[in-house]
Amino acid sequence: MYDAGRYDVIVIGAGHAGVEAGLAAAKRGAKTLMLTLNLDLIAFMPCNPSVGGPAKGVVVREIDAMGGQMGKTIDKTHIQMRLLNTSKGPAVRALRAQADKVLYQQEMKRVIENQENLTLRQGMVEELLIEDGAVKGVKTETKACYYADQVIVTTGTFMRGKVLIGDIEYESGPNNQRPTISLSEQLDDLGFDIVRFKTGTPMRVNSHSIDYSKTEIQPGDDEPRAFSYETTEYIMDQIPCWLTYTGEVTHQIIDDNLAKSAMYSGAERGTGPRYCPSIEDKIVRFNDKPRHQVFLEPEGRNTDEVYVQGLSTSLPEYVQKEMLETVPGLENAEIMRAGYAIEYDAVVPTQLWPTLETKKIEGLFTAGQINGTSGYEEAAGQGLMAGINAAAKALNKETLIFDRSQAYIGVMIDDLVTKGTDEPYRLLTSRAEYRLLLRHDNADLRLTDIGHDMELIPEERYERFNKKKEMIEAEIKRLSDIRLKPTDDVQQTIEAKGGSPLKDGVLAVDLLRRPEMTYNTIVELAPRDYDLPADVEEQVEIQVKYEGYIKKSNQQVDKMRKMENKKIPEDIDYDDVDNLATEARERLKRVRPLSVGQASRVSGVNPADVSILLVYLEQGRHAKAAANE
Repeated sequence: MYDAGRYDVIVIGAGHAGVEAGLAAAKRGAKTLMLTLNLDLIAFMPCNPSVGGPAKGVVVREIDAMGGQMGKTIDKTHIQMRLLNTSKGPAVRALRAQADKVLYQQEMKRVIENQENLTLRQGMVEELLIEDGAVKGVKTETKACYYADQVIVTTGTFMRGKVLIGDIEYESGPNNQRPTISLSEQLDDLGFDIVRFKTGTPMRVNSHSIDYSKTEIQPGDDEPRAFSYETTEYIMDQIPCWLTYTGEVTHQIIDDNLAKSAMYSGAERGTGPRYCPSIEDKIVRFNDKPRHQVFLEPEGRNTDEVYVQGLSTSLPEYVQKEMLETVPGLENAEIMRAGYAIEYDAVVPTQLWPTLETKKIEGLFTAGQINGTSGYEEAAGQGLMAGINAAAKALNKETLIFDRSQAYIGVMIDDLVTKGTDEPYRLLTSRAEYRLLLRHDNADLRLTDIGHDMELIPEERYERFNKKKEMIEAEIKRLSDIRLKPTDDVQQTIEAKGGSPLKDGVLAVDLLRRPEMTYNTIVELAPRDYDLPADVEEQVEIQVKYEGYIKKSNQQVDKMRKMENKKIPEDIDYDDVDNLATEARERLKRVRPLSVGQASRVSGVNPADVSILLVYLEQGRHAKAAANE
């Protein structure tokens, strides 16, 4: 062994969690080391070549609003971008981009290499260096010892990874990379609860072998789109995706060969993701459906590989070929990479504090799929928070914990550390009780102040952000001061939009609240002599139209915060709390919630248990118990 250097923070892994963790820690001023198995696969996309989607796209904007990197990189390297759910309300709208996966990882590597305070090195970490219950560094297989009191593990699906294709299985990480074995075994030996999860990926086929005339084109948006609030140059030379479908013959082939699938062979396997099932799962669980969607997604501008979204499978390769031949447009498709499933170890996330530091080992943080999540976006959001908090611990700075009303990232982390997960966790809009507040359009208004406080937002950007806020407030005030009279022009405009005519004068802001009216229509009736950016106009319209709903949501948040503000002492002994249900007592001991609000969300804790806990705390019985010890 040899001393390879001392750092404030060490990040193990350079996937989507690792890169955000390393960049955030370095930006906060921590001397940071990032260790990865392969420098050529930084921020690699082993599964679908895309970023965003419902809820996930909002996370990418939240990462950007906090000064993170994912949004900036996808804006520079995508081949297509679309805004989803445009016909629905703003609470469920989200961006989704198809990535050029090679350009994405190259751009992310360039950013990391140029980040001050961040050192990037290739190496396999074999051991965490632990002393007296605290992490002190890591040792690689080349016997290099790197020292730091804060270590973030972001090993993704590499922990004792095993690839499964039919009856073939072998130890491997994604894309035939080496798995992480000894580190997983050490976590097990240290007493961490480990679960076995699995995920899958479909085959990749040669674009030249696809008959696109039998498929439906899925173009990107004509309007310029971007995840990052800093993006000013837009990619408009977009590449389309294509849509086709499975059929009854496809389903029969899968049904006839289920026993040959690694996931249905009878052997005990890890738990797969409910919301991104394999095609075998779809056929078994939704056997009444005559067809399933299959999206053909190019993997980049300079490759012929096409990702067959919707056909994730662990069937033998020859069955995958038979299956493809029954899908319109893919009758002659040439498989370039077979689909496969991968099993891996994950840490039960209730063993983490909301900062993502582990409860068992001081200074040890985990982020990403090791915490039981699925998806690049979920991983990146956790990485950002782990990097912020590891740097805070190293430099004695302020830590950061989002509550559920501030960000989807807060919803996700609270779900993980409070409720845990028995399957790969995926963010959904339905998981957020305050989703009207957590919109795609307002991520910067929610989080940029916090990002600036965490030293991740530079001053120039912060000044532009404050200017935007001022413009929104000024325009809403202008509309609140203008009274529109029922003139012929006004009445004709309102009737043309399908609205009822005015009986008397009305404030422009009140007219905008009508569902049929848009901000642009109001500006026709109440012209302004200056230009406003499109995102400012959008905010004015949303804030005015949904003001009542937003106020109601904020009132609910205020009630929730009263429970969050009732802190539970870390040294509380739940055995001293009389009349708690046995299950509640066991769950509370395991999770060790920091507040009554968090305790109320622990699985197995019912309202009666919360009331008993409140009485115990309010009567000061905890303090009395501590004094008598």
